[in-house]
Amino acid sequence: MNGKITDFSRLGIEQAQPGQPDEISDLVNLTYRGDVGWTRETHIVQGDRTNRNEVSSAIANPAAHFLVVNQEQKLASCIYVAKEENSAYIGFFSVHPSLQGKGVGKHVLKQAEAFALAKMDIQKFVMFVVSQRPELIAFYERRGYVRTGRIETYPLHPGIGVPKVKGLTIEYLEKVV
Repeated sequence: MNGKITDFSRLGIEQAQPGQPDEISDLVNLTYRGDVGWTRETHIVQGDRTNRNEVSSAIANPAAHFLVVNQEQKLASCIYVAKEENSAYIGFFSVHPSLQGKGVGKHVLKQAEAFALAKMDIQKFVMFVVSQRPELIAFYERRGYVRTGRIETYPLHPGIGVPKVKGLTIEYLEKVV
């Protein structure tokens, strides 16, 4: 057995609830900056990736949908999809480290994309990732995302962490639909 989950019927994706910002923030911080997991930023960025207020604002955004996969014992995954002009911006995408490498991320991304296509009038998906995470960029490329060539300096504002390495950048990816 390869550890993949073949029955995704128990991974129902639903709208995040107003009472979930702490739980979502904890999952995002664990996924991006925790000590375990398939991919993380701990070696290049220190501090939290997000906070309760940022997640609350995202949940309240009328042009967006914050989607979650709830399990009895823990929040399994979350992903944010926001309409921006003719695009759907993907952000906060996280899978609990204990479920990484089992196909959950592929499933959740695919479901979020299908949701956005059904609910939003869009022509493409857009996202950005830290450029120094080639394994994560490769994951998205395998899902049809391409590098746009747009690279910016890692943003230095409170709440998203402080670079541990010089020259940290973010890179934009897109997937035309």
